[in-house]
Amino acid sequence: MRLWLIHPKYLDCRGLIAVWREGLLAKKVLEGKTRGYRNHPQLTIFKSYEKPIDLINAYLFQIYLETRRRGYSFDSSKIEFLNLKEAITITKEQLKIEFQLLLEKLKVRDKKKFEEIKSLQLDSVESNPIFRVVEK
Repeated sequence: MRLWLIHPKYLDCRGLIAVWREGLLAKKVLEGKTRGYRNHPQLTIFKSYEKPIDLINAYLFQIYLETRRRGYSFDSSKIEFLNLKEAITITKEQLKIEFQLLLEKLKVRDKKKFEEIKSLQLDSVESNPIFRVVEK
């Protein structure tokens, strides 16, 4: 399960589809509708929020907005439209590490997207809007 901290605009088509599916799985886990993945490390950040289901819905809403921007047709009935901004704090270092991981993946699976974002300055990489980025 990979729930990216970076803004979904950086993801390629495969990454965007995968994060939608994995986000929906995370939502089921947080709702107690599945037994697997309950202790997955990617869920820790959501579990630490006072209303984890609201946070995962807000996360998925940002993914959904990106899919709409690209003209994709994802099923919005699977989520609640919650527009939480900066609800959870992450570090700039977490964001940098994750962006570098994405670049490694894109170098192999989507050279066009890799070329599009490879020259971004690490300090300018944006997070999913539900996260507030701090230095440490």
